[in-house]
Amino acid sequence: MSQTTSSSSTPLLHDWFEIMDSTTPERVLDMITDDFQLSILFSKGNSQAAEFQGDRAGLVAYLEQREVSVLTHHLLAGSRVDDSELALGETRRDGAFEASFNASAQLDPASGRVRRLLICRTPQVQFTD
Repeated sequence: MSQTTSSSSTPLLHDWFEIMDSTTPERVLDMITDDFQLSILFSKGNSQAAEFQGDRAGLVAYLEQREVSVLTHHLLAGSRVDDSELALGETRRDGAFEASFNASAQLDPASGRVRRLLICRTPQVQFTD
């Protein structure tokens, strides 16, 4: 994963996307709590969108449909507020912009693992030139 923001501002999301960009993205399953919930709203533009939601099984379903090691995530800005990390980034295919995304992760304070994950993605808005 490449980034323009400090990984120290969103260390968990930094690690999450680094793993997602690897050849073994299923390792993110080790980063979630037993009561994990997610929603990933994935737009391809032109009113084509899919939502992946649920618990661990929902994350597994999302991982199974992904193109492994094809897209790279680039964090542009991020912040941690209490037990939540928030990030703005973009995905790139072969170095070219594909989509912008926002990611919000609520962390379990005791374990540091992800309890809630919300990611929204669209190719319709680009934050970099």
